[in-house]
Amino acid sequence: MARLLFPPVLVLSLYLLFAGHSGTGSGFAGGLVAGQAFVLRYFAGGRADLRAATPVPPWLLFGLGLMLAATVGAVPLVFGEPLLTSAVLHAEVPVLGEVELATSLLFEIGVYLLVVGMVLELLRSLGVTIEYEAVQDGRAGT
Repeated sequence: MARLLFPPVLVLSLYLLFAGHSGTGSGFAGGLVAGQAFVLRYFAGGRADLRAATPVPPWLLFGLGLMLAATVGAVPLVFGEPLLTSAVLHAEVPVLGEVELATSLLFEIGVYLLVVGMVLELLRSLGVTIEYEAVQDGRAGT
């Protein structure tokens, strides 16, 4: 059941990320929902199943997210604007029409990656202790 619920929960987390990008907290909320999907996968299948669900190491997601959020947040300083100032870019796409992209979306993607990377790293490091205690208590595989 966990493997069946995993993809829709990740899609929900991406919806939260993209639907609220002009508001605050959408990257954090989406990252928490994605993190819960990985926690569900970990509880159902252990470290091996979690490792199969994550093609990249957690530290890479964490580092990329931190770098993206910090860079996007600091770029306005180069142009004499306050920190974390958002700009809105408009483009005309042939099939879709006018598309609007706010730079705050890039910041929120960075926060999303940071939160998901942190949850995965916590599962990786703390999960070893949980599994070890289960083996010691004779509850392994239950």
